[in-house]
Amino acid sequence: MTAEQIETPAAHPIARSRRMEIDEQKISAMTLLGPALLAGPANVVMQLALPAVGYGVYESQVHSGNLYKHPVKRTRTTLTYLAVAAMGDAELRRRYRHAVNRSHAQVRSTASSPVKYNAFDPALQLWVAACLYRGWEDMVRLYGDPADITEEAYRQGAVMGTTLQMPPEMWPTTRADFETYWNETVAGLEIDDVISSYLLSIVRFEFAAKPVSKILGPFSEAMSLGYLPPEFREKLGVTQSRRQARFFAVNNVLLRAATRAMPASWRHFPFNILIADVRWRMRTKRSLV
Repeated sequence: MTAEQIETPAAHPIARSRRMEIDEQKISAMTLLGPALLAGPANVVMQLALPAVGYGVYESQVHSGNLYKHPVKRTRTTLTYLAVAAMGDAELRRRYRHAVNRSHAQVRSTASSPVKYNAFDPALQLWVAACLYRGWEDMVRLYGDPADITEEAYRQGAVMGTTLQMPPEMWPTTRADFETYWNETVAGLEIDDVISSYLLSIVRFEFAAKPVSKILGPFSEAMSLGYLPPEFREKLGVTQSRRQARFFAVNNVLLRAATRAMPASWRHFPFNILIADVRWRMRTKRSLV
């Protein structure tokens, strides 16, 4: 099955004529900051806290995208999607969507799955997009200029979902509407023992080789718990120790100073490099995901 065959009107509710218009959207108000790389595990926890998303990833049979089998590749493709959605042009978004769709077509619940899920479900993509947008806001507050968090930037944030199959109409109209959607969704989240264990293993870098995990695990856990909103820590059943809180605070002071002193090209690393990598893969006809 080809990418073109996968992306059919039946697979998503966005008509092809509108799809071209959506892909052409210019993103000018969202700036991706490099420290978002460190907040990745925390954002994954937020996304997978929704049971249908959590089990969709946990049970996925797409082994090429399995974090534990291919940690570097999985991290690259996830960060690349964020870069393409926020910084890519129409052709990049179209090509990357086709590539992601080939993987998503295999992510469906089975009769034995605890919850029903389908990676093409726009409601699930809305939640993932909301987590990515909330993560962007958090990074701007911590390391950028909070004045950049505007209604225009919020509206453009819809691209995190519309780059896949989420219709733009599903994106809450205003930031106030978003807060209502966010708070209501978070209040209803429940993380069971299976997904909780899986998420904690990601936070602790247990998917990496043992030497790497032992070195980076404590750092990743301290930073991830710092980035996680308290309600998510509560649902995950973990607490942030005083030592971890101090470590997070000190690192943020250093990161904030370093990020604001960097040239623009450095502030956007690794996302600008990932965009260049996608273009190179397209030119050389290599797999995008």
